[in-house]
Amino acid sequence: MKIMKRTLGLGTALLGATLAMGAQADVLKIGYQKAGLPVIARQQHLIEDALKPAGVDVQWVEFSAGPPLVEALNTGAIQVGWTGDAPPIFGQSAGAAIVYVAALPSNGKGEAIIARADSGIATLADLKGKRVAVGKGTSAHNLLVAALENAGLAFTDIEPVYLSPADAAAAFASGKVDAWSIWDPFLAIAETRQKPVVLAKSSDVLNVNTYLLANRDFAAAHGSEISGVIGALEKAAAWADQNRDKVAEALHEVTGVPMEAQTLAANRAVFGVFPITPEIIAHQQETADRFYALGLIPNKITVSEAVWTAPRS
Repeated sequence: MKIMKRTLGLGTALLGATLAMGAQADVLKIGYQKAGLPVIARQQHLIEDALKPAGVDVQWVEFSAGPPLVEALNTGAIQVGWTGDAPPIFGQSAGAAIVYVAALPSNGKGEAIIARADSGIATLADLKGKRVAVGKGTSAHNLLVAALENAGLAFTDIEPVYLSPADAAAAFASGKVDAWSIWDPFLAIAETRQKPVVLAKSSDVLNVNTYLLANRDFAAAHGSEISGVIGALEKAAAWADQNRDKVAEALHEVTGVPMEAQTLAANRAVFGVFPITPEIIAHQQETADRFYALGLIPNKITVSEAVWTAPRS
């Protein structure tokens, strides 16, 4: 399993710079999904430990995918959350009150387009006219669009079936869809159960990141809490690097996903936390422009306008 080494002490530095701001929350609600660094941080109680001295309690809220998590950020139902690359783009286009606060590695080899073994589909070109399950506005949606373009197909050449991961898993298993664009641990579960054909992985198609997001107003008023979360995620990455054999166990403990699938997911995961750089913004802007050109988002956006700037002491 690869571990991203670019944990730059971002959270630690920002925490020291923002503690003097004086704005504190009583409860921080964090949105997460069934895989990734936030799950490890939860299992290790690292964010709780970071915020406890300031009198801040932590509550965890699980989501099946990024789009509903972004909506919860927009309404203030949660204050911080982790998603793939596409959900914040759809959210920003819809006017959601969100900001990017840190970048994490992409889903990489843990996100793919798969086809049923008995479907007769062997390549991306074979998807023409086929029913493909995908979560609308998710990172897997971006993968599907980009992979089809690389294969010389338009998004209109397939029949997208917009489903949540759980519903898509059932549709894929029963043959109601021919293919599925999905991320870990759902990808790993399908691989261990159905032995599908892997048509393309995110790592082969895209140069993207996943993101730690925050409610815009909360981030503006509570820089110390945001910085504490970032620092805790850095510690989670360091723990994963030193305890690779225990990563799958940690993920299984929090999510309940079978160990076989979480082991597969953990072995190909990359962990790390780093600042939002101009290069990262540029790649995210490319994705946003692609979605706008295809009519998948209603408004053209400027990604840089939704990037949080840490307060200075």
